[in-house]
Amino acid sequence: MEHERIIHIYDYLCRNTDEEHSATCKDIQDHLARTANLTDVSPLTIRRDIDRLCAAGNDIRRVNGPHNTAMYSLIDKGFTFNEIRFMVDSISINKFLSAEQKKKLIHKFEGMCTDAEIRNLISRISLNSSAAPSLDLLENLDKIHRIISERRKINFQYGKFDTKKQMNYYSKSREMIPVRVVYFDEHFYLRCFNEENEQFRTYRIDRMKNIVSGAKSRKKIPDDMKYDGFVADMFAPDHFEYVTLRVKRYLLDEMLEQLGEYGSFSDDSDNADSVLVRVKAGINDRFCLWVLKYGESVEIVRPAAVRKSFSELLKSISKMYS
Repeated sequence: MEHERIIHIYDYLCRNTDEEHSATCKDIQDHLARTANLTDVSPLTIRRDIDRLCAAGNDIRRVNGPHNTAMYSLIDKGFTFNEIRFMVDSISINKFLSAEQKKKLIHKFEGMCTDAEIRNLISRISLNSSAAPSLDLLENLDKIHRIISERRKINFQYGKFDTKKQMNYYSKSREMIPVRVVYFDEHFYLRCFNEENEQFRTYRIDRMKNIVSGAKSRKKIPDDMKYDGFVADMFAPDHFEYVTLRVKRYLLDEMLEQLGEYGSFSDDSDNADSVLVRVKAGINDRFCLWVLKYGESVEIVRPAAVRKSFSELLKSISKMYS
């Protein structure tokens, strides 16, 4: 009964007090009588329980209110309200979670808020369920991380869409060693090492199902390639080299965000509406497609070989539409 009472007191302080709201022993007595049928708890017992909560590491502040009445507030609840709100906002826009999963996760964060904060939290959130996932991504990630930690091989079915918008899964004996999970361009990927050909492979985790672990692996895995430059997607480029781009000035913010530390920027002396960007980039078809999506707003200036390759791509596209 003693432990149950302390839990009820802690829950009440969590939900009803913060830096701006406090509670008296009388408030706590009323709560215990109303919710736990504990009608004979004295103020002295409540003060002792609060002392125990403080001794357990909880930051419960006491101030004197009107008529020298003791007022209690639980201040540090692990996260500030702004931190909780940020995490809840992140959950609400996550395209990998279903609406039901989002509600369950958000409900857990509500347990860390006062009732007033919960009302503020709910009023701000609009759940985005326009692209509900077909698989439980959280379950996939949990299985993968567990297999990685156990140093076991992995097998799974992998899916691809057909023209009817249906995901078709096919089975294949992979027996690969999962190495790490990577988040890139709004997707989760699994990097695996193939013992037979000693090559790394990359798989979209949201296209995997029926994930099972295999035998333990004692193979020493070589270091995975770490890209020292900008890459347009998760797949290995043919090579890296420095590329100079002429970019319309209105795209400068976007280029700074995408290229980051790999890019250097300068004014274009020939065109006040453009900037010159020099970046070490991974060159492959995906890089050309990345440039292509900006249309006439991005031009490859040099090196000549990359510019020529892109020019040939444009000619083939033009021929397709002529």
